[in-house]
Amino acid sequence: MLGVKAVFLDIDGTLVSFKTHKIPQMTLELIHEVRKKGVKVFVATGRPLPFVDNLGDMEYDGIMTVNGARCQTRDGEIIRSNPISHEDTERLVEYQKSVPISMAFTSAHEAYMNFATDEFRDVFQLLNIKIPKQLSLEHCLDMEIMQLVMFFQLEQEEKIMYEVLPHCSAHRWHPAFADVISRGNSKRDGVEAMCKYYGISPLDAMAFGDGGNDVGMLNYVGYGYAMGNSKPEVLAAVAKKTDTVDNNGVGKVLRLLL
Repeated sequence: MLGVKAVFLDIDGTLVSFKTHKIPQMTLELIHEVRKKGVKVFVATGRPLPFVDNLGDMEYDGIMTVNGARCQTRDGEIIRSNPISHEDTERLVEYQKSVPISMAFTSAHEAYMNFATDEFRDVFQLLNIKIPKQLSLEHCLDMEIMQLVMFFQLEQEEKIMYEVLPHCSAHRWHPAFADVISRGNSKRDGVEAMCKYYGISPLDAMAFGDGGNDVGMLNYVGYGYAMGNSKPEVLAAVAKKTDTVDNNGVGKVLRLLL
């Protein structure tokens, strides 16, 4: 473990508590200490950049957003970007005219929603994200869409992804919605791109996560840890575990690097 050169950190349920909406102070301090030791620290989130508003003064070297579809350095240099195809957004605009779906649609720097259901409001409250400005979904035709946060049930997913968004994939870590991004993107792909850019072997990388969208990343790196508050299927799929986010699960492992 002393050879660890990079740490990848999911946000919700990993870095940031669902209870306090903050990063535990111990974790912040240990991130500072491991960076002083020369370890690169990267954020790895399903959130698009406009929704990343809860890191405070946390220090990091780069950020993977929308489940690896867009990766950049802290200074904004783009390492990887793979937006949703215009063809798919055109089909979606037509489809939702007859089958309305509540959703947020985001570019690299903007976020809007077409309409909010109670489920939509509940999830955004859970994540402590301000509900975006409301605009007609047709507005997305003039944007480079990185992510759709779509509120449809699991039984609707196959039909929508096959008929409407065939070039996309759905990443579901909550029963009410799925993060929809261009196919061929995952946190694993983001880690691979970041490691290649910085000349770091994935075997020398550590990662933390709690959701189904984190499993590929956790099993790709040399040291992947599922949080103690992860769902049972995540805990079953990952060899290493740590404590919960509220019990400093990330910090307890980072301390071992010092």
